[in-house]
Amino acid sequence: MKSPSSLLERLRNDKEKLKYRLSSYIATDPSTLPSVQILISESPSNDRSAIGSALRLAEALCIATKPDVARKIKDFTKRIGDLSVQAGYSAAGEVGSNALPPRRDKDSKRILGSGALLEGEWNTELADPFKPVAIPH
Repeated sequence: MKSPSSLLERLRNDKEKLKYRLSSYIATDPSTLPSVQILISESPSNDRSAIGSALRLAEALCIATKPDVARKIKDFTKRIGDLSVQAGYSAAGEVGSNALPPRRDKDSKRILGSGALLEGEWNTELADPFKPVAIPH
């Protein structure tokens, strides 16, 4: 992320896209955290809460595979001291595993791990309760 302000400019009206795109940047390359600090200083407070959510989501993405990166993200968020960022970070933590975007099975429209009673493209068909559960690879 060379220019943090360009990310804000492109995703100005879509907080969800900002949250998910920024979290993927941070999770794949934690060296972008100084750029995130610049992004926070250049953004309005409603964008800052989305940035806080992105930090929490990036931490959740890294916790199993890169625990040291997850710890670095958590420490970074604590150091920032911005109330809007902290509020977004905390709110994303309350959501828990629902903060991650739903994963869809490659062969069907079914959302993995949802345990939904309805399935199909428009969730109008009853799911087979005796169907074996697909185990992700």
